[in-house]
Amino acid sequence: MMRSRDLLSLILSLLLVAALSVSSRAQAVYGSIFGTVTDPQGARVVGAVVTVTDLTKNVTTTAQTNESGNYTVTHLIPGRYSLKVEHQGYKIIIQEVEVRADVAARTDFSLGIETLTGQVTVTAETQRGSLKTDRADVSTTFETKQITDLPILDRNFTKFILLTPGTQQNQWQHAASENPQGSTQITVNGQHFSGTGYQLDGTENRDPILGIIVINPTLESVAEAKITTQNYDAEFGMAIAGVVTAQTKSGTNELHGSAFLFRRNDLTSARNPFTQSFRNPVTGKFIPDTLWNQFGGSLGGPIRKNKNFIFGDYQGTRRKNGGSVLTTVPTALARRGDFSEYPNQIFDPQTGDLMTGMGRTPFAGNRIPQDRLSPQVLNLLKLIPL
Repeated sequence: MMRSRDLLSLILSLLLVAALSVSSRAQAVYGSIFGTVTDPQGARVVGAVVTVTDLTKNVTTTAQTNESGNYTVTHLIPGRYSLKVEHQGYKIIIQEVEVRADVAARTDFSLGIETLTGQVTVTAETQRGSLKTDRADVSTTFETKQITDLPILDRNFTKFILLTPGTQQNQWQHAASENPQGSTQITVNGQHFSGTGYQLDGTENRDPILGIIVINPTLESVAEAKITTQNYDAEFGMAIAGVVTAQTKSGTNELHGSAFLFRRNDLTSARNPFTQSFRNPVTGKFIPDTLWNQFGGSLGGPIRKNKNFIFGDYQGTRRKNGGSVLTTVPTALARRGDFSEYPNQIFDPQTGDLMTGMGRTPFAGNRIPQDRLSPQVLNLLKLIPL
């Protein structure tokens, strides 16, 4: 029988493993900042205080440089941050940094000696587009403005993957009953579509059976999306093709929101050239009635400023898709049960062997008696134009 001390040790070990797993997986959705603080001679500054402030939430995180003058701040939600570095005897430096998901932004500081005139605050802007030296992955990152401004068909988040080199959409899709999110199956670098991993806010977002995305987020809810196609980190061990990570928006100290409405109809649609040019007798149009409305919005703000925040969004779609086909409809005689125009003989289904269908009696003149016609079918035929 397991002793209480052994049981407690086992429980604590499992909790530790779970916490480490969550921490390692969370790096895929959070960003981090690291760097080195030096003095004017290039010597490392030990014990410098680095204060990181979220510019939209005013939430701060602090760190200190170690004996090598290095600092690291992790688990930062993507966005704009202000870094303030201070140490006694040195000027204060303030610098803004853009933090992205699954990216470690290196930001070094060189502190100047404090003068008799007092402390001097220097504000600087980090350079973007610098060479990435901390990892070898090949990826494409979409920020909020790109996500909302790029023309994506149906505003379907999964179709953002097609904007990445090496991707291709499959020519078939899962049935709506299997894929209620309406996601698109896409191959990455020739690998099977189910080999692409999906993560939403650091959690697994892929169906273990079908291999498709589980929650297909709306574009209004996504703050940043990163699509990695090659050389991704070992933490993405459940993928063999690509990895798609998405970070959803959160509330800020200011109330903010959005609203949208997209509408398409048949006024600008082209007629199918493989169908006959007959007008619809009801609408008088050559093109079937088609209507596509997509609408929604988002709203976020503070519950308690600098403490708690809330964000939500909604998207609705209303569709009426018309179809244009070339087909054969029953003639006027056939609608009355008279099939004398057809060369094949028809038989009375109520005669002969009911099991084998052998020995049935043909209808005289290929005409079905009026009393044998279904009134429901006769009413249905009235809806089919001649």
